[in-house]
Amino acid sequence: MATTPRDPDHVDANPHAATDGPPLRPLPWPVRWLLLGFAVLCLVMGIIGVIVPGLPTTVFILMAAWAAARSSPRLYQWLWNHRLFGPLLRNWAQGGKVSRRAKWSAAIFMTASAAVLWMGGARTWVAAVASACMACVLVWLWLRPEP
Repeated sequence: MATTPRDPDHVDANPHAATDGPPLRPLPWPVRWLLLGFAVLCLVMGIIGVIVPGLPTTVFILMAAWAAARSSPRLYQWLWNHRLFGPLLRNWAQGGKVSRRAKWSAAIFMTASAAVLWMGGARTWVAAVASACMACVLVWLWLRPEP
């Protein structure tokens, strides 16, 4: 069987269309509705995160896409093709890539959050634990490949 070379910039409309494993069993309707509710909640939190500094957008959109992929193909396709959220999802689907802009944004907001904790009167151990967690996340984030 002959294969044609793929354009490296080409992205399938649905990255999960061809899986190596057996087809997934359909979920019972109560589980699908719970996952859909979770997807919508995460999407709302992600949209709020676009506006509110310090609230993560990427994590909520990734969770929304995960839940939507299992509960609502229509919502999943909308997210996948969205002008703002689509590139984020496609980058993550192509090997967990994170854009440099997202890395810098996360670093700036986490640094600002840590500064607020330290100067805002939080208990020392709370500020230290939160700062250490944010530092670990930033190290992990900066080690992610870029698109």
